[in-house]
Amino acid sequence: MQNLLQEYSVSSQYFAPRGRERLMFLGEQIAQRHLHFNDRLIGIVGDAGSGKSSLIKGMFPGLELSNDDDILNPRKIMQVRDNFEDLKEAGSYHIDMRFQTAFTQIYEIVDFVKNLLSKKRRVIVEHFDLLYPLLGTNADIIVGIGEEIIVTRPSLFGPLPSSIYDIVHKSLTYRKMAHTAEDVTMQILEDEFGVCHDCYFSSDIRKGFVLKFLKEPNLDFVKLSAKIEETLALSMPVSYYDENHIKIGDKLVVCDGPRLHVSNTSKVLNFSLVKRLIKDPKTSTWCLVGLIDNNSEDLENRNTVHFLKRKD
Repeated sequence: MQNLLQEYSVSSQYFAPRGRERLMFLGEQIAQRHLHFNDRLIGIVGDAGSGKSSLIKGMFPGLELSNDDDILNPRKIMQVRDNFEDLKEAGSYHIDMRFQTAFTQIYEIVDFVKNLLSKKRRVIVEHFDLLYPLLGTNADIIVGIGEEIIVTRPSLFGPLPSSIYDIVHKSLTYRKMAHTAEDVTMQILEDEFGVCHDCYFSSDIRKGFVLKFLKEPNLDFVKLSAKIEETLALSMPVSYYDENHIKIGDKLVVCDGPRLHVSNTSKVLNFSLVKRLIKDPKTSTWCLVGLIDNNSEDLENRNTVHFLKRKD
C-alpha cells in the first residue's frame, strides 16, 4: 500500500518561509509527511542562498553537512576519497555538488554515491541536478526550494531534477525581493510609526509578504506606502552582517534570514503596499500585505493564479 501511495504522489508545494527557524520547522514537517524509511537518494535543488542548508537540517536533525555557511570540515571535504573506511559510522551522508567538485573529480563523487547506495546508506545531495546526468539514477524524492518548496517523488516519467531547478531558480528572485521589502517595511514601522516587532509576526503570500498583527493597528497607509517606496528608491546596498543581522545602507538591522536578500534596495521591483488591513478570521489577526508585482487585484485568489495560467 505504501508503494501504491507513492505512485499516486506527483508533487506538493509549500511557501518557502524567510528565516532559519521557520525553514527548519518546515523541513521537519516535510520529512514527517513525505520521507520514507527506504528512501536512499534524496535530491535537493535550488540556488545558493535559497535556504537549502536550513531545510536539510530540519529534515535530517543531527546530519553532519559536508560544508556549512561558516565552517569547513576537511574530513568531510575529502570523504569521497576515504575508501569508505567510515561507512559503518553513519547511516546518512551529505554532499554539496557545487562545493565538492572544487576539490574532487566528478567521477569520484559518482562512484562514492553509487557505493553508498549499494551499501544501503542514505545520501542527501545538494544541487542534485548537477549529479543526475552522470549518475543516471533519479532520486527517490526531490526537494526544490525557490519562492516555494516543491516536494516530488519522481517516477519513470519524471520530473527530472533540471525541471524542478528551472522552476525554483526563476521564482527565487521574488522571495529575495519580498524579504528585502519586508525588512525595510518592518524597520519603517518601528522607526516612523513606533510599532514594535512583538506586535506582529510574518506570514506568506505569493510574490509578496504578510505581517499579521495581533491587534488592529492604526496606520496611515498612504504615508507608510510612500515611505517604503522612498526608502527602496535610495538604492542602498543590502548586505549580510552576521547570522542575526543585515546592513541596509549603513544601518544594522535585525534579520532572521540574513542571506536571503537582493543586493540593493533598488532591485526590489514593482513594489506596492495594499492600503488596507485584511482580517484573517482563522487566526483573528489583521494582515498588512506587501506585493512585488504591483497587482493588488483578486487577492482572495492570489495563491492559485499561477495554476490558472497553465495551458492544455
